[in-house]
Amino acid sequence: MQQVPLSEAEQRVYQAVTTLEARGQVPYPDLIAEESGLTEEQVSSPLHLLTEKGLLHREDSPMAGLDFGPRFCARQMA
Repeated sequence: MQQVPLSEAEQRVYQAVTTLEARGQVPYPDLIAEESGLTEEQVSSPLHLLTEKGLLHREDSPMAGLDFGPRFCARQMA
């Protein structure tokens, strides 16, 4: 499997997402920021870049009328 080079912020954000998922929590940007030790503004760019690199995918709220914002889920690596 080819390694994708990640910045320190991307590594922290990806680790935060996988940690939240392992705990059964929904990885919303505010929780990702809290878990990674970054601000919500600081996680915005790494979330976008990780999505572009195919390591995360964005899911919008599945329930109509209850939009808690997007959540970001780690792609399972085979």
